[in-house]
Amino acid sequence: MNFKERYLAGEIAFEEIDEYCFEWGNSDDERTLAQYLGLNAEEEDAWVSVSEEALKELLDRQKKNA
Repeated sequence: MNFKERYLAGEIAFEEIDEYCFEWGNSDDERTLAQYLGLNAEEEDAWVSVSEEALKELLDRQKKNA
């Protein structure tokens, strides 16, 4: 499972995103960071263009709707 799947399932805290980024940076994975984390284009844009908090809010809305 990727970061997004585990976060939405309530298995990990949002702050674990930092550990996932670190792991990706030290791997040979050819996917983009967003793909590695499981983020779609809207989520990636919110994270990059706005803030981590904006990404967390988008994901939390998905949690509540699940």
